[in-house]
Amino acid sequence: MQNTYPILEYDSAAEAFIEPGKLLKPIDVANCCVVCFFQDVLNELIANRPVKRAYTMRSEIGEHPLYEMEVDGQRLAFFHPGVGAPLAAGLLEEAIALGCRKFIACGGAGVLAKDIAVGKLIVLTSAVRDEGTSYHYLPPSREVTAQPAGVKALTDTLEGAGVPYIAGKTWTTDAPYRETAGKVAARRAEGCLAVEMEAASMMAVAAFRGVSYGQVLYGGDDLSGSEWDNRGWQSRREVRQNLFW
Repeated sequence: MQNTYPILEYDSAAEAFIEPGKLLKPIDVANCCVVCFFQDVLNELIANRPVKRAYTMRSEIGEHPLYEMEVDGQRLAFFHPGVGAPLAAGLLEEAIALGCRKFIACGGAGVLAKDIAVGKLIVLTSAVRDEGTSYHYLPPSREVTAQPAGVKALTDTLEGAGVPYIAGKTWTTDAPYRETAGKVAARRAEGCLAVEMEAASMMAVAAFRGVSYGQVLYGGDDLSGSEWDNRGWQSRREVRQNLFW
């Protein structure tokens, strides 16, 4: 197993020392779950709708509630996965252990092409694995491919609602302060439309655990020019709310 680079020493063992399915007992929770990166949207949702806390996941930064509500007569779970691949992957693991099985994630991302406007939706078809977490769930490879069922669920829904979108590849990185001009150019050359911090790891967890997963992002800040442009992307309240729903 030993490799020059430890990150490439993938172990296919089905069980680890700390196994989520043994640490947590399944609860009565919705099968379908939205993984939402927008805390502002969740705060408003919790304040204005009948929402219950189904379970409280915890880490050293505090509580990570798993919520549930009813939508059109069906149960729906939702939670915020935190920021960064390790935390997001760990919370997804726990949501799976608790009983959720079908996941759609919604978030924002930096864009690598100037013509992707703020708020433009991007359905992810694959992710470049420039982070560490996914290498503990899948053998080494350059990319992880999105599940076709997750992509189809998203594209069918958006097309049915008449919402324009593009589909393509994202670049998942652990280091937002090391997105250099050279790396941006290289990722753009291999077809990446966006950059974020969690997609590759969450796709990998879903594949390893055998659950359904799809992810959609909206275009945020712009990294395609000679200088970074924030574009006020986090203030797009309507876009964030609509994307959740």
